[in-house]
Parts: sequence; structure tokens; C-alpha cells
Amino acid sequence: MKASMMRTVLVVWMKELRELVRDRRTLLLALVLSPLLTPILVIGLGTLAESRAKSQIEKPLAIAIVGAERAPNLVAWLAGQGITRKVLDEDPDAAIRDQDEDVYLRIEPQFAAHWREGTPALVEIVHDSTREDSKIPVKRVEAAIDLYRQETGALRLLARGVSPSVAAPVIASHKDLSTPEARKGLALSFLPYLLILSAFLGTVQLVVDTTAGERERQSLEPLLATPAKRGALVSGKIAAACAVGVAALLLTMVSFKIGAQLSPGIGRQMDVGGPAIAKMLFILLPMVFIGASLLTFIAAGAKSVKEAQSYMGVLVLLPMIPTLILMVSPVKNQLWMFAVPFLAQNQMLLKVVRSEAIDAQTWALYLAAGFGLAAALWFAATRRYHQEKLAVSG
Repeated sequence: MKASMMRTVLVVWMKELRELVRDRRTLLLALVLSPLLTPILVIGLGTLAESRAKSQIEKPLAIAIVGAERAPNLVAWLAGQGITRKVLDEDPDAAIRDQDEDVYLRIEPQFAAHWREGTPALVEIVHDSTREDSKIPVKRVEAAIDLYRQETGALRLLARGVSPSVAAPVIASHKDLSTPEARKGLALSFLPYLLILSAFLGTVQLVVDTTAGERERQSLEPLLATPAKRGALVSGKIAAACAVGVAALLLTMVSFKIGAQLSPGIGRQMDVGGPAIAKMLFILLPMVFIGASLLTFIAAGAKSVKEAQSYMGVLVLLPMIPTLILMVSPVKNQLWMFAVPFLAQNQMLLKVVRSEAIDAQTWALYLAAGFGLAAALWFAATRRYHQEKLAVSG
């Protein structure tokens, strides 16, 4: 009996792969588009972000200064730091709201009087804190103003015969224990989501075609009418989808490695050596089986390809949930996390990106939970194929 079922699984597996090869469009989407799109997106975004940050840090910064005539020494000092003054023809607040300007300075009317009296003079840095693209210019202005404050304060104390160290009875310093690899990995925090999504939905084209597609074409009923056990039939379909998913994942990781090596920015930000790529591939393997089984379970109940594809919008959100939760409520790594779908993959990939060691207990729990869930979904999909209504398209 077992030998007969295995032969059926193998026959269906070969059938689905042969049909995939004949269907050039599905083959292109499954083995070419997705494996190329993810590395291009990762490398392209990383290179773009690095280029933008570098240009904003190095290029001269021209900002509006309201009340510049009240602090000519400050304006001249800022110009020496690469922050020059420019004149706006519109209201500066409106320019910030309209995103025409990133930041500007407003010097209070009493600046000169406060300066002469030796009391703090106000320089207001005006910006929109919700704009990511303005963070670097704002930090440059803040750092320049802070340095000017320290220098002028020290000069005032020296003029009065007081050592500047008297004004700093306590000095706080930072000792950062993070590794260079971990700090570099912060720039690629979005990488796990893209890789998980690629592995999770890498089989969608084949699964939809072999389930809802066959039902829509009314070719599923003759298949289910054969003496072969339905569990063997659906297992052959899932096995074919997993084979395609693993091939697509392998191509994705190879193309990512090649692309990262060709991109100096990404190559510096993370380890793209053979062992690291192999670890990521191994981590994503359970997600291929989970995705193929879950997609088969869902698509088997769809009456058409269009209906099956409508579920993809919801499934795309699943890998985002751990990332969003960790952004809102960051928590320390705990062992139970490596048994939670999507969260486990996210944390494991982050460990690889940050060049952190993964102990044997974590590997064991992760693989047991991942492949255990895949097996449960696989079984659920085979049970669903025992429903007689699945053989009817209408």
C-alpha cells in the first residue's frame, strides 16, 4: 500500500513539473521573476539609501536663517561648518509643511541682549519630525549648534579666569558592546521580511494553477475519479510545489549573493559569504513547505484562479506582523519566539545578518516547530481534498 501511494505521489509530482515546464509564463514567474526581483529590490534600496545618506552628509547645506542679522558671528561660524544661509521668498513654516525645505533656523529677537548679559540665547531649529528625508540635515544643524555652544561657553569661562572643566563636574561616556556586524545589520533590517515573503509565496503560481486552476478548467474531477488515493494526489501536488519553491529560493539566494558582491555598499553592510548564505537558505526551507501547504489548503477551496489570487493580499501581510509587533513593542530574544511562525524566521535571519551565533537548542526548536507546522498544514490540505465538492467547478 505504501509503495503504491509513493508511486502515485511520484507520478503526480512528475506530471505537475512537466506541465510547469510547458507553461512558460508560470515557469517564468516562479523561477525567474521572483528570484531576481528580491535581490534587485534589496540591493537597489540599500544602494539608494547609502548614496542618499552620503550625499546629504558630504554636500554643503544651505538653510534659511530667520533673524540672521541678530547673530552674525553664529551665521559666519555655521558657514565655516558647511551650513550656509539662503533667502526664501515664501514663509519658512509653509516651506517646511510643503516639503520644499528640510530645516531652518529662527534666532530670537532678544538674542543680542541675552548674549551680552551672558544668559542663554535661543536658536530654534524648525523641522518636521515625521519626515525621514530631513533627519540627516536636522542632525547636521543640531551638531553644529551644539559645537558652537560648547566652544563659546568654554571661551566665556576662560575670559573670566575659570577652567571650562569646572562647568562639567561629571562626564558621561558610552561603551558600545555591539559588534561591527550587528551595527551594519541595522541597515538591512528589512531584509528578513523580503526573504520570508519570497520563500512563503514562492510557490503561489504553481499551487494556484494545480488547484483552483484545475478546478476552473474542470480537469480536477477526472483526476479525483481515478483509483489513486486523494492523499497521494494532493501530496504529489504539494511536493511539486515544494520542489519549485526550493529551486526558486536557491536561485534567489545565489542571485542575492552575486548582486551583493557586485554592490560594495551591501557587501560592507553584511556577510554574504557561503556559510551565511547557506544558513539563510536552511532557515527559509521550512517556510517553503509551510507556504506550499497553506496555499494548497486555501486555493483548493477556491472555485477560480481569480478567487484564489484574492487571498494573496491577506497572505502578504502575514510576514509583516512580527516586524510590526517588534517595532511597536521591542522584546528580548526568548526561546519560545523560535517556535512562532514568521517571528521565528525573522529572528533567525536577523541573527545571521548580525553575525550572531545560533546554538543547537535554538536550531532544534526552530526546525521542529517549522517542519511540524508544515506537516500539519500538509495533512490538513490532504483532508480537504476528501471533500466531494472540490471536484465541481461551479
